Amino acid sequence: GPQMTTAATPTVARRRRPWPLRLLKWLALTVLVVLVLGAGFAWWQWKTDRPLTVRWLYERIFFEYALDDPEMLSYLRVLPSWMDFYSHRLTDASMARAEAMRDKLRRDLASLRSYDRDTMGPDARLSYDILEYFLDQQVRNERWQYHNFPVNQLFGVQSTLPDFMVQMHQVADARDARNYVARLEQFPVKFGQVLEGLRHRESIGVLPQRFVVDKVLAQMREFIAMPPEEHLLYTSLVEKLDGLDGKVAGQERVEILHDAREAVSGRVYPAYRELIAHFEHLAGKVSGNHGAWALPDGLAFYDDQIEVHTTTRMSADEIHAIGLAEVERIGAEMDAILRGQGLEEGSIGERLQAINQRPDQLFPDTDEGRQQILDEFQRIIDEISEGLGDYFDVRPSAGVEVRRVPEFAEKTAPGAYYQGPAMDGSRPGVFYANLRNVAEMPRFAMRTLAYHEGVPGHHFQIAIMQELKGVPTFRRLLGFTAYAEGWALYTEQLAWEAGFQDDPLDNLGRLRDEMFRAVRLVVDTGMHAKRWTREQAIDYMLAHTGQPETDVVAEIERYLVNPGQALAYKVGMLKILELRERARSALGERFDIREFHNQVLTHGAMPLALLERIVDDWIARSRTA
Repeated sequence: GPQMTTAATPTVARRRRPWPLRLLKWLALTVLVVLVLGAGFAWWQWKTDRPLTVRWLYERIFFEYALDDPEMLSYLRVLPSWMDFYSHRLTDASMARAEAMRDKLRRDLASLRSYDRDTMGPDARLSYDILEYFLDQQVRNERWQYHNFPVNQLFGVQSTLPDFMVQMHQVADARDARNYVARLEQFPVKFGQVLEGLRHRESIGVLPQRFVVDKVLAQMREFIAMPPEEHLLYTSLVEKLDGLDGKVAGQERVEILHDAREAVSGRVYPAYRELIAHFEHLAGKVSGNHGAWALPDGLAFYDDQIEVHTTTRMSADEIHAIGLAEVERIGAEMDAILRGQGLEEGSIGERLQAINQRPDQLFPDTDEGRQQILDEFQRIIDEISEGLGDYFDVRPSAGVEVRRVPEFAEKTAPGAYYQGPAMDGSRPGVFYANLRNVAEMPRFAMRTLAYHEGVPGHHFQIAIMQELKGVPTFRRLLGFTAYAEGWALYTEQLAWEAGFQDDPLDNLGRLRDEMFRAVRLVVDTGMHAKRWTREQAIDYMLAHTGQPETDVVAEIERYLVNPGQALAYKVGMLKILELRERARSALGERFDIREFHNQVLTHGAMPLALLERIVDDWIARSRTA
């Protein structure tokens, strides 16, 4: 047959990708797999009751709280601007969310306790102990969750929410401005949630005092008495936009301001009217101005509030007795200075009032006079900031400014307060001075107030805490009243020891404020545990502090709506002084006050028993060093 020939089939060489491209492909695939696995692992760690490390649990607990609290995120500013998913929302104030938060507290405490504390290092144990104390206290106090007055003359949605909008909601562009308007539109929802809680309290017999009802009504009626375009919530947005140098202009600006005006008139004002109607209803039901004893199980509630605020197990009787003894001791020191001023007749309070009213102690009752007060506070703070080298070697990087308490809030606000800096550095620490009455700001009392609220008081403690490195986020933010207020009161005495109040009148101002904190121990326990009347407490404070009656009334009414909080200052100060003297006597020549202050300030806020442990450990280490 025919010969068959086969031609060799040519092989076509496959073109291989150059090796760099192959490598990039494999790298991309590997990264994708790692990201998917990492995301899955992170999600599992987020959801599991027991993350791989306790440190992850700490961060998860904090961020779960923060992410569920848009107003806290605006205040803290811990997230970058491109992650702003929250600035158009207000924080849920409903009873359902409160119940969910209580469930979360119980779960978080159980998760924390699933770790073996004994395997942790000293700082890790401190983090564990601080968080366990806080969570355990919250869980144990669940029974008192409605034993409070969330709308009162000092704080509550009617004053804190507008203050938040003005002070905390930052406007850097049109989106921020629209978010501001979106939050205004949610006022009715927020107020409705708060009202739900108020009605529940009424149903279980937790009613505010008569003065609360009267003052909150006056505050709210005044708040909505003006045309919307003159209202603070509208004019504040105008000012924020004016500060953007034309970034939001033309038709866009017109539309935003139109929407804001509509939100104030159509959403904000009706929300206030509903809350006003509730308080008008309460006005027909309440007549007394009783302390905590008058609430259901009121004495047991007050005992728990003492522990919450002082972080001690002291009884009302113990604290009352300490207060009486301190009033006597401080009164003797004040008497000596007053006699040196030629004032020998009358109570301490009456003689202080005489100095209070001297022309050389008062600023003019004018806008210029009020600006002079703010300028003098700033000068005092700048002066002491320069002169503390022998006492502190750790300082906050954030600055502190003095500002006036917003006028809409000053009638019922405290005489002064401090607000910490933003975590991202966009806002300094602020010392707010209440200028409703220049007679409340006599010159001789200004130094000690500046040291307490500013430097080296709240500003040092809170700003240093926020700037701590290498600690769980909660340790940069969590507050304990006795620690924070005890430190601020301690620094008033420290400034005197450092020579910043050499003038006898300045020292009188310091003693007046210390007396004020000692009197608090007497009147707070008096009203809440011993059935003192509001008037009895006012008379006692007037006789011993010499503060203007407007100030004294505001203070006594503050203690009535916040039982136990006023005890924290003196209790905390006495503990810090006790620990300092313990260290000084134990270490002798080796005692360094700067190092003592580092021990108090560079671990964050904590219960007093844990602070005592920190100082005792430092003493033991220093002895063997």
